[in-house]
Amino acid sequence: MELLFDGLTEAWRLLTSFDPEVVRIALLTIEVSGLATLLALAIGVPLGTWLAFGRFRGRRAAVGAVNAGMGMPPVVVGLIVSILLWRSGVLGVLGLIYTPVAMILAQVVIALPVVVGLTVAAMQQIDPALRLQIRALGASRWQSLLLLMQEAKLALLAAAMAGFGAAISEVGASMMVGGNIAGHTRVLTTATVLEVNKGKFEMAIALSVVLVLIIVIVNVILTRSQQRAFRRIG
Repeated sequence: MELLFDGLTEAWRLLTSFDPEVVRIALLTIEVSGLATLLALAIGVPLGTWLAFGRFRGRRAAVGAVNAGMGMPPVVVGLIVSILLWRSGVLGVLGLIYTPVAMILAQVVIALPVVVGLTVAAMQQIDPALRLQIRALGASRWQSLLLLMQEAKLALLAAAMAGFGAAISEVGASMMVGGNIAGHTRVLTTATVLEVNKGKFEMAIALSVVLVLIIVIVNVILTRSQQRAFRRIG
């Protein structure tokens, strides 16, 4: 209990003093995971909609692969992305290994199946009569997509929250492709692991508190948006 109390005290000190190192790590965490989530949404929502309504050979296998990908271990994702970005890898010429961009790519791969899977589930819950009505009104394919997204926006906001949670909470992939370099690729999860390995549990607890605060704040904002949308629908 004393160790936990010391950690919470250290967290309070770091937060109230705006410790430069903690602020830098927190901002990089928000930047990397935020961009990864936005990319996962930009790719995953259209892809999930296509899988939900598309009729093509192999569709069930594709949906099954997406559902399996939702449980993909982050360390496996980190290994695959590292091999691709390594100097001798297919994308090695880009020189992205051990950069924030590599971390964003790894987190996109982790969050994408979550977003796609939840989008498929959300879109399949839409009344088929609405889709027929949209078609009858002469809406284009993109107009239909936007209208269906509008109809499923509550579930899509849940997909955004789940995708962000999957991205910001992973540690294995970020360490493998980012290297946990101070001032360059060190984020809250990897910094916490480092402090634990060094035996500095107070600092590790403090960083964990900051990470949890970020997750809570983002989810509160998205939840408020979700509930406002629900009240307008009701």
